[in-house]
Amino acid sequence: MDRAALSTILTLRNLKPLFVPGGVLLLCAGILLGTGLLWLSVPAVQIYYYAVFFAGVLLAWRFHSSRTLFALVTILLAYRAMEFFSSGRPGSSGPGRIAFEAVAVLIPLNFIFVAFVRERGLAFPSIVPHIALLFFESVFVAVICRPGELATPAIIHNPILGLGGTLPQLAIAIFAIAFGLLLMKFLRQHTPVESGLLWSLAAALCGFLAGGVNKTGNAYFATAGLILVSSIIENTYALAYQDELTGLPSRRAYNDALPGLVAPYSIAMVDIDHFKNFNDRYGHETGDEVLRLVARRLAAVGGGGRAFRVGGEEFSILFTGKPMKEVVEHLETLRTTIEASNFRVRSAPDRRAESRGPDRRNTSRTKAPSKRAATKKLTERTPDGELSVTVSIGVAEPTAKTREVEEVIHLADKALYHAKRGGRNRVEAFNANRSRAPRGAGRSIAS
Repeated sequence: MDRAALSTILTLRNLKPLFVPGGVLLLCAGILLGTGLLWLSVPAVQIYYYAVFFAGVLLAWRFHSSRTLFALVTILLAYRAMEFFSSGRPGSSGPGRIAFEAVAVLIPLNFIFVAFVRERGLAFPSIVPHIALLFFESVFVAVICRPGELATPAIIHNPILGLGGTLPQLAIAIFAIAFGLLLMKFLRQHTPVESGLLWSLAAALCGFLAGGVNKTGNAYFATAGLILVSSIIENTYALAYQDELTGLPSRRAYNDALPGLVAPYSIAMVDIDHFKNFNDRYGHETGDEVLRLVARRLAAVGGGGRAFRVGGEEFSILFTGKPMKEVVEHLETLRTTIEASNFRVRSAPDRRAESRGPDRRNTSRTKAPSKRAATKKLTERTPDGELSVTVSIGVAEPTAKTREVEEVIHLADKALYHAKRGGRNRVEAFNANRSRAPRGAGRSIAS
């Protein structure tokens, strides 16, 4: 992972989904339960608990989220097992204590299993492993908690860490491993599901630390379910407003953002140069790598810009509250950063005979003397086996004659067209009188 990708991962915009809404919900639950600001009767907590899990199972089923459904059912069955075998005093010996310690080990193990399982929907073959795992765990708990048993099996209760506490030390170790794996999974994928699993497991841990089978423990386990429910809603929102391939906001998010623009603002249109040639020469998997590489750089653009993928190899950047003269330098930095970002092809070359059609902005009618040479250069590997990519950028702002957002987008499109006609790999700031020269490839904007 390069520095640019790492810095993108660690930006506030990318870390926000880690804490919202899961972390916020758990924090609120902790404050309300720990300070007594909200008093809840036992029946009220029970209603909260069952309402959350009923809604969660329905939503997970409706949106074909097998991983979230499995996590919800795991927490539901685990708490019911503790209730069934417990005498109400988790610290005492007997089946209740055995169930408490066994469940404390099994819940993080199941979340680790979820961390490594791919989402395959709710087709019967895909949910068989989940059903089988829950069945064998249920049988295991029933066997070790049979009447007359007084002590937890040594494999669970063995003090391997030399520590005391409410939870068995094996459970503490597995919880730590599960937290680490889920955090790593989130930092790689930045999906609401991974964040929801992480905070749901944290809420379940709080439930165990609170004693398990009591009003507070019940409320924490219900909060674990609520966090999973919120992750389903957030994931549905992300599917609608976030581009799945690049992770950037999608065309729908772009369309929703446009009406809120108030002058001054600037709109930049970005197009990957000769993108069709990457697909034709190296295959669509390499094309996807190119899109992801460019998207990572766009996400880190300076000047307060927000990047969107608006279709194919085309992107747009909105600069709210910034006139064009203040964003050109940031766009030039973005252009040079992308130009300097080589990458290795992961997939084998795939020369496709069928064409995907011309670029939306067809520049074949213009006579660009360096077009063939530029195409060859951009689709050839460097001596160390890497590929490079460049972008053309057009930027515009509202003027006295063009106040509507649609008109500004049209001007940015025209500037992008001129950038491509001028040789590509450059930034073009729109000027009605064409008094500005394109920037990039060794040229500068005329003052």
